[in-house]
Amino acid sequence: MPSAITKPGKPQPVLRKPDAKDGPAIWELVKTCKPLDENSLYCNLIQAEHFRDTCVLAELDGEVAGWISGHMIPDEDSLFVWQVAVSPRARGLGLGRRMLTELLSRDACAGANELKTTITPDNDASWALFRSLARHLDGRLTHQAHFTRGTHFAGRHATEHMVTIALPDCMELSQAA
Repeated sequence: MPSAITKPGKPQPVLRKPDAKDGPAIWELVKTCKPLDENSLYCNLIQAEHFRDTCVLAELDGEVAGWISGHMIPDEDSLFVWQVAVSPRARGLGLGRRMLTELLSRDACAGANELKTTITPDNDASWALFRSLARHLDGRLTHQAHFTRGTHFAGRHATEHMVTIALPDCMELSQAA
């Protein structure tokens, strides 16, 4: 069920699960959100269709304004967040954290005891978002180098740090948004 974000005097984004028809708009949004890596349009179609329960789409005035792709890690009680994209016109609304909170409140993520993501050292916006989420949820954030420039990226991409937020045992996420 879509949920509206309420902020006085601001447009009201609607959060919902994506579907395959959203793929092209998601792909275009990610391209505008540097330094995010652009996946193929086909990748975004598959995410929106096969992983819709662990992805969030935000619409603002009927247009895609935010996107989170994620999945539950097989054989772990961890939600992995792949990408968080917020349109330049939707920044400053707290949309990234609200989408993450929405995602964590879903039945598909009920078994998660931690949230994981990878962030390059220079992505200040992502560090700020996930630190803010950890504080908001009263969770503990840790990180360490995970996919390294030399070993995993053949020198073509900055090292990605695995960021882990230990989620509190008893979260009232429906009220945390």
